[in-house]
Amino acid sequence: MKRMGLIFRSKANKALDRAEDPRETLDYSYQKQLELLQKVRRGVADVATSRKRLELQLTQLQQQSAKYEEQGRKALSLGREDLAREALTRKSAMQGQINDLQVQYQQLQGEEEKLTLASQRLQAKVDAFRTKKETIKATYTAAQAQTRIAESFSGISEEMGDVGLAIQRAEDKTAQMQARAGAIDELLASGALDDPSGLRKDDIEAELERVAGGSDVELELARMKAELSGGSTGPAQLEQGNGGGAQQHQNGHGQQDTPPPTINYQK
Repeated sequence: MKRMGLIFRSKANKALDRAEDPRETLDYSYQKQLELLQKVRRGVADVATSRKRLELQLTQLQQQSAKYEEQGRKALSLGREDLAREALTRKSAMQGQINDLQVQYQQLQGEEEKLTLASQRLQAKVDAFRTKKETIKATYTAAQAQTRIAESFSGISEEMGDVGLAIQRAEDKTAQMQARAGAIDELLASGALDDPSGLRKDDIEAELERVAGGSDVELELARMKAELSGGSTGPAQLEQGNGGGAQQHQNGHGQQDTPPPTINYQK
């Protein structure tokens, strides 16, 4: 179970590392800092609102205390000491409330100052983080583009690797087909393979046909010469004349023998 857990965690870590984009992580962190800054600002606004409310209450209590004091003076001037004492008693009780509110007011004022200072510091940190974030994102994007270009030039990228493999397979297949065609030509030329179409002949058969074709041409040429000279020569005589058998014989006196009678063959 421990080994399975370790394998699962390692696989998950690798998958997360592959899926993680630092730019997205930086944007998410910046968003969280903005949310925290917004909360601090709302806290400052709430404390300021409470302080302002206490300030209004203090103002009202102080006005009421001053009113009691004025009433006590008037009552005492009219000879109503009992009313003057009652007014001063209420003023004294109200003065205790005023003192408590002043203490709370000072505390809220201190909290407001602290929160305001914290908000200003947090704002400065957020601004600095935003600048650094944009710098890191730009650097990462440039490095990523440079890496892709370098991989494309070197041929180790996934896309270029597939193209290279396709080219290699095409070259191998072309070489294989060329080798096969050459081997078949050699086997047909040597006679190891029969040509079912009858168009291909071996060297001996081709030589015989060439010699026979040459003899036919010579016979036809001799026949045409005989026709032009006014006579016609038979095929046997033409073959003999073509081979060197038809020769002119001379007698002992140097005169040419009478040629044998010719036979005209109708075409």
